[in-house]
Amino acid sequence: MTEKLLNTSEASQYLGVTRDTLAVWRTTRRYELPYIKVGRLVKYRLSDLDKWLNQRTKEKSDE
Repeated sequence: MTEKLLNTSEASQYLGVTRDTLAVWRTTRRYELPYIKVGRLVKYRLSDLDKWLNQRTKEKSDE
């Protein structure tokens, strides 16, 4: 079974940012946040979002 893909609205809610922020990150490549293009649609795998968040998680000793 393939993983459910989130649309931009769902992904932005999950990450706690606006849809516009995700669009800026995609176009400027500010962050290496994987996404999938399906025609004109943009989709995100939940596992990719979780992996991206985990990579950005700072431990207290990292500060």
